[in-house]
Amino acid sequence: MRPDLFEAPDYYNLDELLTDEHKLVRDAAREWVKREVSPIIEEYAQKAEFPIQIINGLAEIGAFGPYIPMEYGGAGLDQISYGLIMQEIERGDSGVRSTASVQSSLVMYPIWKYGNEEQRQKYLPKLASGEWIGCFGLTEPDHGSNPSGMVTNFKDMGDHYLLNGAKMWISNAPFAQVAVVWAKNEEGRIHGLIVERGMEGFTTPETHNKWSLRASATGELIFDNVKVPKENLLPNKSGLGAPLGCLDSARYGIAWGAIGAAMDCYDTALRYSKERMQFGKPIGQFQLQQKKLAEMITEITKAQLLTWRLGVLRNDSKATSAQISMAKRNNVDMAINIAREARQILGGMGITGEYSIMRHSMNLESVITYEGTHDIHLLITGLDITGLNAFK
Repeated sequence: MRPDLFEAPDYYNLDELLTDEHKLVRDAAREWVKREVSPIIEEYAQKAEFPIQIINGLAEIGAFGPYIPMEYGGAGLDQISYGLIMQEIERGDSGVRSTASVQSSLVMYPIWKYGNEEQRQKYLPKLASGEWIGCFGLTEPDHGSNPSGMVTNFKDMGDHYLLNGAKMWISNAPFAQVAVVWAKNEEGRIHGLIVERGMEGFTTPETHNKWSLRASATGELIFDNVKVPKENLLPNKSGLGAPLGCLDSARYGIAWGAIGAAMDCYDTALRYSKERMQFGKPIGQFQLQQKKLAEMITEITKAQLLTWRLGVLRNDSKATSAQISMAKRNNVDMAINIAREARQILGGMGITGEYSIMRHSMNLESVITYEGTHDIHLLITGLDITGLNAFK
């Protein structure tokens, strides 16, 4: 593994918009990634394995529920701090960021927002410390962009619920201790249930042969007459808006994370362009390479400004779901295009594991699809600006 020489681009001096706490949080995450993720991530991606030993480190840098109040084990940070942590982790690898953002936004967030005090006290401290890892069960084999069509269901059996169904494409599933699962009751209303590993009839087979997010553990959630205690129902919100509220938080984190992947590709390509000699001079001196690099830093800067402003709105509880969709779609699209251009600058070396670019490019093919596809987010913006629903 080449040494991690990453230097973050800040073309518009955006650091001046950050507080000292923001910068401390970000820099701690950045140094941790350089020390603990960069030296091993290529090896783990090659062998398609999640580096489970980094869980404690993720917890230590506040990656699990950074905005969860301290009384429940969280760091009590603001939304910009959360975004910056996701940015730095995804600069290391999208799969590692997936583990952190699922834990934070899709497991801890619904327990905090939709759970009762007993559930918060039971689960959140263990999730914040990394003692327990969680996963989020919404997507089904036949219901991805249309989660309202889910068939996973539970029945009231008097002293417990009986859960049946299946979820797929679930990050963290193979080793998660708890799953926040979305299912329909007998009236067809969607509710969240906390399912724990060890419950009879609950299995989590791993998904293999992925070309993307190879250093992330992905699996299924299978429920075969699983008896779920009634106290495991999230009581404070139901309906499709409940899981979509979680996805807002996760999509916000992705908008920041994608910037990290883009910055890593840009920084790698910039450094390579100054070192690689052709026709007696560095390739960075050629106009076409400068065009690529200038467009990269322009798009990164635009995404940084967009996402910082979204973070301010989130801190003020003013950000809309449609605004979050715009940032997620724009920033992931930006990152995947930068990864492709950066790969071209590196030529053949760009496809090797000696550099991070091809791994980022493959990972971003998943990020552009999960948590709302590229096209779905476009239609969310379209609905917001026209008031006309293209989904029906």
